[in-house]
Amino acid sequence: MPIEQRVISSSKIGAKNAQPAAGLKPAEEPPAKGKGKRVKLLVLGAVLLVVLGAAAAYLGGVFDRGAAAEPSAPPPPTPGEVLAVEPVSLNLAGGHYLRIGLGLQLTTDVHEAPDPSKAVDVAIALFSGRSMEEVSDPATRDALKAQLAEQLVEVYEGEVMDVYLTNFVTQ
Repeated sequence: MPIEQRVISSSKIGAKNAQPAAGLKPAEEPPAKGKGKRVKLLVLGAVLLVVLGAAAAYLGGVFDRGAAAEPSAPPPPTPGEVLAVEPVSLNLAGGHYLRIGLGLQLTTDVHEAPDPSKAVDVAIALFSGRSMEEVSDPATRDALKAQLAEQLVEVYEGEVMDVYLTNFVTQ
């Protein structure tokens, strides 16, 4: 037959300061309050991270759409016909000269051939007074041609997109 054991105490059941009866160990209380707070903080942190991530994704999309709404760079011009410029003789340093002919690559937007005298003027300003060795060097000649092309694009306000050297003789 099992033995029944009873605990008699003067305090009320559930009281915090209750003393265990002699010889009995107090029942271990589960640390529910400490774990509960930790779990709540972890859940709150996870929710906060999700909300911040969604806000960042939304704002990033807004900023990307705003950047896309800005006008993009205009497409490169389409090449049209080439306008041949009669060769001209330019004075170089040391009594030498350069005979240079140009071909102006026009864009398709040009409906009437532009005046080639602007191109001759820019070429004279760029090549005159240089040494024969300088204009004969292929690397320098290419750099001068690129500079001439840039200046012609500006002078002709986008009607000319490139330049070709059709005649280049030094003496």
